[in-house]
Amino acid sequence: MGEFVVHRVRFFDYMPSAIRAMAFNNRSERLALARADGAVEIFNFADNYFQEKVIPGQDNRTIEALCWVGQRLFSASLNGEITEYDLENLRPRYSMVAYGGPIWTISSNNQGTLLAVGCEDGMVKMFEVLEERIQFQRNLDRQKSRIISLSWHPSGTLIAAGMMDMIRIFDAETGQATHRLLVERGVGASKSKEVVVWSVAFLSDRTIISGDSAGKVQVWDGLTGTLVRTHLVTKWDVLALSVTQDESSLAVGTSEGTVIQFQFLSSTVDQRDKEWVRTRTFKNHSHDVRALAHIETAVISGGMDTQLVVRPLLDKVEKNTQESALRKMAFPHRSLVCCAKKVGLLLFQFPEHLELWRLGESDGHGKPGDSLAVKSKPEKLIQLKRKGEDHICCSALSPCGGWMAYSTVSSIRLYRLQYDNNNVSIIKVSKLPKVLSSAHQLCFSPDSSKLFASSSQSSVIVVALNRSECKYLYTFRPKSGSRQPVHLLSASEDGKWLATANTGCEIYVYNLEKLKLHCKVPVYSSCPTALAIHPVSSNLIMVHADQQIFEYSLVQKEYTEWSRKLQKHGLHSLWLERDTPIVHINFNPRNPAHIILHDTFMFCIIDQSLPLPEAKSLLYNQMTLRSVPESERLRHSHAFKICKNFQHLMCVSLMEDHSLVVVERPLQDIMSQLPAPVRQKKFAT
Repeated sequence: MGEFVVHRVRFFDYMPSAIRAMAFNNRSERLALARADGAVEIFNFADNYFQEKVIPGQDNRTIEALCWVGQRLFSASLNGEITEYDLENLRPRYSMVAYGGPIWTISSNNQGTLLAVGCEDGMVKMFEVLEERIQFQRNLDRQKSRIISLSWHPSGTLIAAGMMDMIRIFDAETGQATHRLLVERGVGASKSKEVVVWSVAFLSDRTIISGDSAGKVQVWDGLTGTLVRTHLVTKWDVLALSVTQDESSLAVGTSEGTVIQFQFLSSTVDQRDKEWVRTRTFKNHSHDVRALAHIETAVISGGMDTQLVVRPLLDKVEKNTQESALRKMAFPHRSLVCCAKKVGLLLFQFPEHLELWRLGESDGHGKPGDSLAVKSKPEKLIQLKRKGEDHICCSALSPCGGWMAYSTVSSIRLYRLQYDNNNVSIIKVSKLPKVLSSAHQLCFSPDSSKLFASSSQSSVIVVALNRSECKYLYTFRPKSGSRQPVHLLSASEDGKWLATANTGCEIYVYNLEKLKLHCKVPVYSSCPTALAIHPVSSNLIMVHADQQIFEYSLVQKEYTEWSRKLQKHGLHSLWLERDTPIVHINFNPRNPAHIILHDTFMFCIIDQSLPLPEAKSLLYNQMTLRSVPESERLRHSHAFKICKNFQHLMCVSLMEDHSLVVVERPLQDIMSQLPAPVRQKKFAT
């Protein structure tokens, strides 16, 4: 596998934000997820649950609810604004004040023509969805308390609104309240303590299901306004409800961290007299479950513990398959760490600031597995706070450590770094070309002479760097006219090639000497998650969300023989079953046959000179190889050398001195920084 001196880095204090809301789009199979810091993430469930887009947050944006209308995404915030998002330029398209105080909920009718929002002032406000914007249409009858939750009847003629101590049913055409459903305050509850109806669901047979702060799930007859059944599911709050499209199953999220499933079942053979029956309880969260989406095959949940959980329903998927596995997504599907491999510097990206660190140095040599004594400790050189309200969306550090850049949705900032013994000076480059307004991704050339910035409509801007200034050179634009954002950039070591990939699964390679398009790699159906150009062969290595690996010759403009052999032979089933994407690719200059790549749970060295693993062979075979005599190792060895000694990897990068930097963020460290969960009595305590 190769021996490396490993810098084991655990001082990147990455802290994900709590999940506040989610909405699933059944047509495109995409989940929109909002976090407490105002960031919005888009996951493609049809492409191995890949996090394909991230819209950065903003200081004053606190998203309370999300809603899809066709392929358009809207959010409601406690700052009183409705926001529509530009999913191509990864920013808010516009925001509109509803003039009703904080907005607690947002919901659209099935026809996609109207949006309803529930406000602090007791108003349900209706907005018409137009081609370019939304337009205020009318207010429904004003109520005495804030509107906490909303749900449209599938016909689009009625709306159920949850509030304090009651549920109101409105006629959407006249705006008048037709029914008032009074919610009990719960057994033993204080009569002065109001019950909050956190969530409602309005079904096609006029049944209304509600979840409230007294821990009850209640089933109501919406025709008569009467209570049909009460299920007491927790001593705490029922915070979220979600119903499947066919209305046969219901998921309930509680502040204890449990998700409870109800199914619409009959107790008789003739399938008459169906009722909602509690069938399963899942405990996959340590804290409040604030957001839920229930699709046909799974329950998707998220909350205070920051993890997105996809829990497949075993009666809907085939058992003992990849589809039946529980998934917990705790880390971003992109790198937040940059390495200056020539000088041993690390740049850590946070939403509010950047941190520049110098790696520590060890004393002497040791045997494999030894911990070396530290001669000089890691040192934080700079903490740079961002300007303005917008959070940082991308950043980059040049390989020589002399340049640093970051971007928000509104601006790009470039800095020159100078080192004098232990002192570091940072100088802002004041004059940037006007075309450098914002970027989805930033990347420096290996010789630090150029900066590449991916911009709108899949374009990439090239600027030349010279001491303390930068000069605009060229803008590359794809011939396809794609508008999807470029999320991956990689420049070759010789400075000749630039490879780009966008979320529309298109990969382009540009010639930096001639400043023109060199080739377009054949489109593969899964989104690329990492790519890099080999420094010796100039072959492009690509890894996709479905874990497939391709190698493309930039000279021949075709897939290499090794790549064809790999596709014909097929990847090992354990490799394909991994549930986190490869986010970074490195090469070993001392051994051109080695490709180094990593996901969250392992890093792997692929040795292209060795045979590929057979379907029945052991993929994780490093321990086996150590136990057999050296003469037999070649017979047991294969191309995939996998190391799982390090966990929850944020970055694995090979430095110029051949040392390996491994940046870890143990999940335990994240969990220890969360607020205390709701106290639960345990047996014998």
